[in-house]
Amino acid sequence: MSRWIVLSLVLISAVLSAVTLTIIGPWAGAEMEGFMPVIREFERQTGIKVEYKIYRAEDLANLLPAQFVARRTPGDVIFMWASFIREYGQKGHIIPLTNVIDQAKYLPGSLDAVMVGKELYGVAYTGKVKPGFWYRKSFFEKHGLQPPKTWEEFVALLEKIKNIPGIKAPIASGDGVGWPLSDVTEHFLITFGGPELQLDLIEGNTRWDSYAVKNAFDKLTFLLNKKYFGEPTEWTLVLKQWWNGDYGLYFMGSWITGMVDNSSDLGVFSLPGARGVVFGADYAFVPKYTQYPEEAKKLIAWLSGPQGQAVQVKQGGHIATAVGIDLSNYPAVDREVAKIIQGVTALPDLDDSIGGEFQPAFWDQLKLLWVQPNRLNDVIEILQQKAPKKR
Repeated sequence: MSRWIVLSLVLISAVLSAVTLTIIGPWAGAEMEGFMPVIREFERQTGIKVEYKIYRAEDLANLLPAQFVARRTPGDVIFMWASFIREYGQKGHIIPLTNVIDQAKYLPGSLDAVMVGKELYGVAYTGKVKPGFWYRKSFFEKHGLQPPKTWEEFVALLEKIKNIPGIKAPIASGDGVGWPLSDVTEHFLITFGGPELQLDLIEGNTRWDSYAVKNAFDKLTFLLNKKYFGEPTEWTLVLKQWWNGDYGLYFMGSWITGMVDNSSDLGVFSLPGARGVVFGADYAFVPKYTQYPEEAKKLIAWLSGPQGQAVQVKQGGHIATAVGIDLSNYPAVDREVAKIIQGVTALPDLDDSIGGEFQPAFWDQLKLLWVQPNRLNDVIEILQQKAPKKR
């Protein structure tokens, strides 16, 4: 090797070592500790230093617009709401990432929230998923139960659980402001109407009194009429009751794994035939005003790609959006969730996406439906009245 090549390599290394990128994210405490190994591995592989700063998304929503007007940015890679990324991407304040990552190597649908037309303005990192019905493996083993593979098997499972002495109901109904009931309802809409129904309802392309919606609600109200769902109860309280054996199943997001005494006793299954799941990914972007655009693009590609995500999922509590990550990287309980979402479409949360006056109406009408399933037609009529018109 000539001395000029050696000198060039030394100079390149010196330049890289002089670069310090700033990542802005929402994680503190244990969540931050789980993110730091991802940063350290990137530094080890590239020689580029990275500093992590904590900002709440709500604070960034006020800070960043003013910074952008001044052509400044507090960070080089910033985690933020997908809606913000789309808005400010279109306004020219965010570097397009269309040619930075291979979109085919992500969970179908996971990048849709940060795309405008064919332009990609952000990436999907790992996230939390609402995969289906959780159960205690020890409970199933004790009573000789198996996860169902068909709708008929699901109904038969509920009947078996219902007849177990001491059971209040086969399925615990979490409640609060209304969102736990909305989560399980969305799962029925997605399963029996397909992923496209969820998206069409969000965009206002499908009426709530359509056959597709009514068909999904008919499946749900059938179970409600059979008393397979328990009475709506504050979701953290009923979580404890379910864990103690008062219920057999509980529909909840993957964050439940950090809320029980022994996560290795958790099992989970989706409704048979589900081709989509609600996936709450963490999204990130590169602001146009970074001093180090090439290094920042390298960092965001690594973070969102299989290498960075593999390091993150090993820490537990995260599910990857990048495909091709070996399941052995996941802790046991997260591995079960990762298996479920393989080959399905990642979808946005329905009522969170619609928002406005529809969201509280949706929650209130589901509370009514849970105690009076015979009011289904009235519920659907109200939802249609509150639903957004085609965008």
